[in-house]
Amino acid sequence: MAHIQLLGTGGTIASRGHSTGGAVAVDASSELVDTQYGDVTVSARDVLTIGSYRLDLADLRRIADAVGQALADPGTDGVVVTHGTDTLEETAFLLDLVHTSPKPVVLTGAQRTADSPDADGPRNVAEAVRAAADEHLRGAGVLVCFNGTVRSARGARKVHTTAGSPFGGGTEVAHMVGGQLVVTATPRRYPPLPALPAAFDDIRVEIITAYPGATPDLLDHAVQLGSHAVVLAGTGVGNAGPGFAEAVKRATADGCVVVLSTRAPWGPVVPTYGNGGGIDLVEAGAIPSRDLNPFQARMLTAVLLSQGKPPEEFPEMFETYL
Repeated sequence: MAHIQLLGTGGTIASRGHSTGGAVAVDASSELVDTQYGDVTVSARDVLTIGSYRLDLADLRRIADAVGQALADPGTDGVVVTHGTDTLEETAFLLDLVHTSPKPVVLTGAQRTADSPDADGPRNVAEAVRAAADEHLRGAGVLVCFNGTVRSARGARKVHTTAGSPFGGGTEVAHMVGGQLVVTATPRRYPPLPALPAAFDDIRVEIITAYPGATPDLLDHAVQLGSHAVVLAGTGVGNAGPGFAEAVKRATADGCVVVLSTRAPWGPVVPTYGNGGGIDLVEAGAIPSRDLNPFQARMLTAVLLSQGKPPEEFPEMFETYL
């Protein structure tokens, strides 16, 4: 009989209406689960009880540490993490970067609060437990399970604010058919990074978006504030307007890493254009994120910088995980 540990962190799945008029995360993780799902037993404990829009890097390290402890338990066959959907894609990717165990870690949540008449949390939890216990998903790393679909953490994005299936992207790894989990793919795994050090809590990586009329002032300001890195969410295949190439050059000269991503929801960064476009941004020192979206590129950047390596080693390390 498989045993799964469920770690609660809050989010809509743990939220109920509050006297202030807005939903607030209040439910303990033990209220989200049955103790047994068929031949799978589940134990639950709380790591945090908070809306995921309020998380900081210290909170994410706390979640990662809790997942690591759960995976180290020889009596545990997999881990489920309940999480708010707002920033679930960042936490899932971060956990995947430091995941060293063959045991699956599955993140899930809800689009409707626990006190909704049609709450979706219980079903999502049941399906996530099934995925975490499935022996065919051993070695698959960290996964996102929602509304009958299991996908890889890498590339997953919240693509709809209210839909029952809010996530897209990544690779579909499995789906539910007639109450059974059908495994369809195994994600490519990357070399796991070391456990997050305490320095991770204080790494500052800003995201700055390019748009018509944008100036590089915010990029300059981020450097002046002591940011360790900036992710530039460029337009299209990775472009930005007048002045950005010069600002990137100033930033990198000051030791601030600049990663070039795209604000487009899908597709890789492919430096193509001059006149201040992606070719000039890379020439100035920006590092293309390829298929990583700005938010997951930010997570990878923060993890790598927290290891204390000199900035000149960053491009090669970053490239390893693309």
